[in-house]
Amino acid sequence: MLDMRRMQVLRAVVTSGSVTAAARNLGYTPSAVSQQMAALEKEAGIGLLERTGRGVRPTEAGRLLTEYATVIGRHVAEAETALAELRAGRTGRVVIRYFATAGATMVAPAVAALRREQPGVQVELKLRDAEDSLLDVKERRADVALVVRPRNKVSVDGIRFVHLADDRYVAVLPRSHRLAAKQALDLTDLADEPWVGSDQPGPCLDPVLDACGSAGFTPDFVVESGDYATAQGFVAAGLGVSLIPELGLGNRHPDVVVREVRNPEPRRAVYAAVRESSPVQPALRRLLDALRSAATRPTER
Repeated sequence: MLDMRRMQVLRAVVTSGSVTAAARNLGYTPSAVSQQMAALEKEAGIGLLERTGRGVRPTEAGRLLTEYATVIGRHVAEAETALAELRAGRTGRVVIRYFATAGATMVAPAVAALRREQPGVQVELKLRDAEDSLLDVKERRADVALVVRPRNKVSVDGIRFVHLADDRYVAVLPRSHRLAAKQALDLTDLADEPWVGSDQPGPCLDPVLDACGSAGFTPDFVVESGDYATAQGFVAAGLGVSLIPELGLGNRHPDVVVREVRNPEPRRAVYAAVRESSPVQPALRRLLDALRSAATRPTER
């Protein structure tokens, strides 16, 4: 196999016209350059230089390798520039998996901010459920996945979880509800109300059930909606009250009011899942910062 460094030495010899001049330009001794050329000719299996008085000129094979050395040198320089851009986070590709309510309120503004700051970074987005998202990260089909996880279950082999935000739940009431005049509610205020369910069993419903249990009651779910927009519609129609995470309130129904909940305040933890063995690249680090900022923006009441 041809040694790329020796090819660059050959290029220096051919362009300067002599071994002595090339040695001076490269900071080598003439003997070292001659040894490099002898080794390269052995690798090539053909003569590369011929003497002309005090200098040398390339053979046909020498001219051929010099042309390739020029191309290789240009590509190496381009590669070094590209690597510098990648190290600085100005270029690259970030593949993201996310869950529905994180899309409009968290992912969209974060990606927009990243594109404004680093337009050379390519972003690939795909909506996936949590288990599929984690598998994509683990098997290198994605760089990061946004997931909701219980705080006591953030250990998955090969995955590191980066906490982004605690998404608090708020009470959603019909505008005409007797509690709508209050600016903040104790969770026990809702104990005797009919409830509209907005989540399937799992990490998004568990914080609500745990908080209600801590307040001494179990919510009476009279409607199961399965998504936050539909839940708001049922609440607006007067069928019950609901607890919805703030990230799920991107599209507010005009006939509901939103109130803070306390004693206790349910929260769900939102994490970015990345590969445990992979260093966080600059572009991904900036995206994570943008996701944190988007998740902590004040929500209108």
